[in-house]
Amino acid sequence: MNQDVIAARRPRTLALGVVESLGERIREGRLAPGDKLPTEAAVMAEFGVSRTVVREALSKLQAAGMVETRHGIGTFVVGVGDASVFRIEPQQLATLRDVIAVLELRIGVESEAAGLAAQRRSVANLAVMRAALDNFAIAVEEGRDAVAADFQFHAEIARATQNEHFTGLLATLGAQIIPRARLEAAREADPPRQAYLRRVNAEHESIYDAIVAQDAEAARAAMRTHLANSRERRRRAFAEQGVAAP
Repeated sequence: MNQDVIAARRPRTLALGVVESLGERIREGRLAPGDKLPTEAAVMAEFGVSRTVVREALSKLQAAGMVETRHGIGTFVVGVGDASVFRIEPQQLATLRDVIAVLELRIGVESEAAGLAAQRRSVANLAVMRAALDNFAIAVEEGRDAVAADFQFHAEIARATQNEHFTGLLATLGAQIIPRARLEAAREADPPRQAYLRRVNAEHESIYDAIVAQDAEAARAAMRTHLANSRERRRRAFAEQGVAAP
């Protein structure tokens, strides 16, 4: 693929170009199940795109059921994908109303995931959750984007259920389910913004503490409270805009 043509496109189109190319290789068998995909750096060099574009492309391939990422090892081909796989497209998260609908889904799914994680989590799962919370806190204090750490925490809880369907669903949804990933500008360094994010991470800490304690009911309640609080923050945002919440 001509890199000059790729470079002229918007990031989302760039990611789709990478998805189409790698997907074609998988469907044609040039990348077979079990094969390890090239490194992010190699894909960046081949297609002339940024790391962000590569990660978005890999996320889409994972959502399509074509690859899986094994943390610390790499990304591997798992199959040709399934067109019927559940997904939430970007256009389905275009408004606050859409985001609230996804939060309602998350309340149901992730509350149970937290309960199961409390019962089944491993030491390794706890280490990843702890690192995600620490990275979130550091990002907030440095005025940087904390979305990646936020999603990592939630994704690791899904992984800690030891149930691949929870893991797969969170991977399919991707970091776009974190509301501020789409709805708000990067104002991370504003003092009110930092105070808000500290409250969010305090809610995360409550979830983590319950999972550490292996208290399934407390973990469910903490996750439900966290996501319900997020939903109510979205409802208030609707009200401020003079729009009726769903």
